[in-house]
Amino acid sequence: MSHHTVEVQIEAPYRAYVGPKPLRRAAEAVLLQRGVEEPCELALVVSGDETLHQLNRRHRGVDAPTDVLAFPHQTKSPGVTFIEAPGFPRYLGDVIISFPRAKVQAAEAGNELLAELQLLAIHGVLHLLGYDDETELERARMWQAQQAVLDDIGVEVHLPD
Repeated sequence: MSHHTVEVQIEAPYRAYVGPKPLRRAAEAVLLQRGVEEPCELALVVSGDETLHQLNRRHRGVDAPTDVLAFPHQTKSPGVTFIEAPGFPRYLGDVIISFPRAKVQAAEAGNELLAELQLLAIHGVLHLLGYDDETELERARMWQAQQAVLDDIGVEVHLPD
């Protein structure tokens, strides 16, 4: 049993296709694999293209849907010091996954839909932990971390190059 809290929300149209357990397991596996000792909380949301399109436009200036977005919890603002309440888990942030994108990508890559959703959950949680995939070096580091977590939970996926 993990000392981390992963709140999984699956929007109604997608509940028939995926349950919270495998996504929670994937997210918790990242925290375990990356050696996150302190208790943490995060939210994982499975939504639609429309939601991700709006969030992508608003937060990244990209006018298109995307497969996964991660919003790290910002506790540090210039000139403001927040003191985390002792005894409470640290809130890492939110990961939002597009179910329709995952479905398309799974078909294109020859992955099972659930495996694709787990991959996106892992990818999002790694972003919350500070991983990035903007440069080739960062991407290689992130892909390596993803693969280690996938191996830990026994999920096989074909990753894009």
